[in-house]
Amino acid sequence: MAKEKSKSAADEKEEIKAVKKKTADEKLAVEIDEVDPLKEVKALEKEEIISEAIPVTELRKAVKAMAVPGEFDWEAFQTKGFGEGYSSTDREKMEKLYAGTVTTVDSGEVVVGTVVGINDRDVILNIGFKSDGLVPLAEFKDTPELKIGDQVELFIEERENQMGQLILSRRKAKLVKGWERIQKALDEDLVIEGFVKRRTKGGLIVDVYGIEAFLPGSQIDVKPIRDFDIYVNKSMEVKVVKINYTNDNVVVSHKVLIEKDLEEQKVAILSNLEKGQVLEGTIKNMTNFGVFIDLGGVDGLLHITDISWGRINHPEEVLKLDQVVKVVVLEFDEDKKRISLGMKQLTPHPWDSLPADIQVGSKVKGKIVNVADYGAFLELQPGVEGLIHVSEMSWSQHLRNPQDFMKVGDEIEAVVLTIDREERKMSLGIKQLTEDPWTRQDILTKYAIGTRHEGIVRNLTNFGLFIELEEGIDGLVHVSDLSWTKKIKHPSEFVKVGDKMEVVVLELDATNRRLALSHKHLEENPWDTFETIFTVGSTHRGTVIGKNDKGAVVELPYGIEGFCSVKNLAKEDNGKVEVGDSLDFKVLEFSKDDRRITLSHKATYSAEEEKQVAKKKAPASKGKTIEKINQEVEKSTLGDLEALSALKDKMSAPRKDDQPQSE
Repeated sequence: MAKEKSKSAADEKEEIKAVKKKTADEKLAVEIDEVDPLKEVKALEKEEIISEAIPVTELRKAVKAMAVPGEFDWEAFQTKGFGEGYSSTDREKMEKLYAGTVTTVDSGEVVVGTVVGINDRDVILNIGFKSDGLVPLAEFKDTPELKIGDQVELFIEERENQMGQLILSRRKAKLVKGWERIQKALDEDLVIEGFVKRRTKGGLIVDVYGIEAFLPGSQIDVKPIRDFDIYVNKSMEVKVVKINYTNDNVVVSHKVLIEKDLEEQKVAILSNLEKGQVLEGTIKNMTNFGVFIDLGGVDGLLHITDISWGRINHPEEVLKLDQVVKVVVLEFDEDKKRISLGMKQLTPHPWDSLPADIQVGSKVKGKIVNVADYGAFLELQPGVEGLIHVSEMSWSQHLRNPQDFMKVGDEIEAVVLTIDREERKMSLGIKQLTEDPWTRQDILTKYAIGTRHEGIVRNLTNFGLFIELEEGIDGLVHVSDLSWTKKIKHPSEFVKVGDKMEVVVLELDATNRRLALSHKHLEENPWDTFETIFTVGSTHRGTVIGKNDKGAVVELPYGIEGFCSVKNLAKEDNGKVEVGDSLDFKVLEFSKDDRRITLSHKATYSAEEEKQVAKKKAPASKGKTIEKINQEVEKSTLGDLEALSALKDKMSAPRKDDQPQSE
């Protein structure tokens, strides 16, 4: 018994197949080979069925004679019998008696047996064979009320084992008959009853005729099932939808039993459906965009925006699964069988109950329900919202992220800027709760021309940069007002966004909210002094710091830059001038207004070029001789040595705005 219990269902299945094959082979052998008389005689003697009709001594003589070849006449034995007093008529009578008391059975068959005895270990069963069979009592656990006289189906494993016993199995009989009934249920589309044993991943395991079948979760009901445990240890009607004999798998469905009825309901609902109709349904599924409602065989979609007049982020905030709700039909697509439902439409719109005293300029309070890149939405009451644009959050002209000012859930106060009750739109502002900095009375004195201030660089453009001196007060520093000496093409060469910078007010226009600022005017204009140093014809040592097709940029003393054309850049030995070379240059032209100095290296060694320089100096001398001009220049230069020295020290010292700034 222990060994039998340890066998798996698959092993039992294979054993059943093997027994069936063995039985078939035995039948075939009987049909082909002649009957062995010795075996037949031995069987008759052993079974003691013919002991009364045939003398045992005669039978033993026949058996002994059969053992010696040539001494036993089987043909005579068949016609005359074993000895005196036994004829063919007696033999026929014996065969009829034998056939009436013993049933022919084969291994691998399923037969019906009668319970003739029950003990502590086994159940004794009579199948009409020459002997009774035993089946372990453990195989009848499902029939605790078993009694003598009950009939059960049994599987014949062996007609006789080595001990001459009939081997039966009720468990294997249930398996064989179970598969036959399952196949019949599939072929004839029958409704059968199963018992749910347990749940598994994705469905349920159902016992059908002793076979474990799989019931997928999607086939339990027409609506999604979230708790499979409620079906465990309960009976359920199912239909067989698939059999896989290779893997011994059976798939059943309960859903198909109710789909037919639901289809009839669905047709009835759709035929009477119309826009504006109020229906009652059950929530069967939830998504982030809405819920699906079962209207009784047909599903409709209730979009998240049609659940409540107020803003919600997920339907589960106000609804729950399996909840029964009333909805109204908004749209119905008969071709696609799509139904759009609404729930908020069953209640009045909140805008209709908005107090009449809320007008432009009114102060309102509410809760932030959404924050976007362009602004935030303030909910005054469920279903009534106003937009606070990012430009209405601060007096600053530089738009920032609305999340810098507020977040979802904040309760704040705002001012109504516009309101349209028909369109149900409202714009709000929070900067209006504070005074406009441009309208303050002290604006003209605080930012008077010539006053110095420090601000933060907020934006860079091709023509300059914008500095925020305080929230709402911005000023423009033109690119030409960044440095006296450096030629800056783009503000990014001088400063970056987020840096702090000191500036001087050049112009103020409070009416138009304009403020012109300068950084270079923090210092005196050095070009007034440079005019007396870099006079036309004077020679200075310079370093080539850049070259292009037109010429070279030369750095002169005090950090000032000059330009030398390609023609005037040639060396006396016709060598090529490279960046980094240090050469002498003569000033050909000086313009303080344009902050431009034109140089020539060729004039330092060419007499012809020297004459050209002298001609350029002559008009500016107003009749003075070159010698006299040189004396005046030398005198002026000597007189300004102290001032130039101080200027050089000032320009050489690192400035505050040249230091690395943090963002």
